[in-house]
Amino acid sequence: MRAIFALLLTLVAFGAVEAKRPSAPVHRVMSCNIRITGLPADEVDGRRWDDRKAYMIEVIRRQKPDVVMMQEVIYDSYAYCREQLKEYVAFGFEGPEMDPYTEGYHLIGKNVIFFRRDRYEMVSAGTYWLSDDPVIGGSISWGTNRARHCNWVRVKDKRTGKQLRLMDIHLDHKVQEAKLEQARLVVREAAQYADTFPQIICADFNSKKHEPQVRLFIDNGWHDAYDELHDGREFGYTCHAFLGPNRPSKPTHGRIDYILTRGEARALSCEILTEHRNGMYPSDHYFMVAEIEL
Repeated sequence: MRAIFALLLTLVAFGAVEAKRPSAPVHRVMSCNIRITGLPADEVDGRRWDDRKAYMIEVIRRQKPDVVMMQEVIYDSYAYCREQLKEYVAFGFEGPEMDPYTEGYHLIGKNVIFFRRDRYEMVSAGTYWLSDDPVIGGSISWGTNRARHCNWVRVKDKRTGKQLRLMDIHLDHKVQEAKLEQARLVVREAAQYADTFPQIICADFNSKKHEPQVRLFIDNGWHDAYDELHDGREFGYTCHAFLGPNRPSKPTHGRIDYILTRGEARALSCEILTEHRNGMYPSDHYFMVAEIEL
C-alpha cells in the first residue's frame, strides 16, 4: 500500500508540472499599410495624417503586437512612429539616399519592420530591391511605377532561442509584369533558406489571391494565413479608400493585404481589423493581425 501511495503522489506531482508547462510561445504579428502622407487627396477631415496618426498608434497598441510591419512609410510618418513605439526596434528606413524627391507621392515609401526589443535579439538584417539589379537602392525594372523593395530581419526569440525571419514587401500597384517578376524574385530569394526555417511575410501585394503572383508564393511552400483559417472565404476590399464597408464594390474587388508563413511557422489566428472612430480610419487599408506559433 505504501508503494502504491508513493506512486500516486509521484503521478500527481508529475501531472502538476505538466499542467504548469507553458504552451509554445505565440508571436503576434501585424501588417499595416499606413498610407503615404501629404497627398492632396487627403486634405480633408479624417484623412489627414495629423488627424489619424494618434488613433493609428492606438489601434496598433491595442493589439499588443510583438512585430509590426508597415508599408508606405516616409520621413514624417517614420519619425512619428519611432517616437511613439520606443519599445520596438525599427529597421528598414535609413539607407542610400536614392529618393528623387523628398515630398509628395513621388518619393519611395519604405517597408519598415518594428519588433519588440524586450523579446527579440537581431541576428541579421538586410534590404534588396525588386529589380534586375537588387543590390542598387532605388533601381527599377519591368515597367514598375515605383521602386519596390523587401526589408528583412532575422531575429532570435529571447524566450526560446528560436530564430525566425521577418519580411516586409509592397509590390507594384499597376503593372502586371512588374508584380509577377517582383514576386518571383522574393520567392527565389527566400528559397535559399531551409524548407523548415520559419519565415513570415507581411505584404501589400496589390493583387487578389487568385492572381499568378500570389499563387506563386502558395505553390512554393508559403501559406496564406487568412485564407487557410477562414476556409478560403473572400473578405472583400482591404484597401477601402477611407470608406470602410461603404466603398463601392466592383467585380474584381478583394483582399490585397497578406500575412504569409513558410517553414516551421503556423498561423493560429488571422484577422482583419475594421475598427474606426466616428468614421475615421487609421489608414486607407484595414490592418491585419495574426498569431503565429513556431
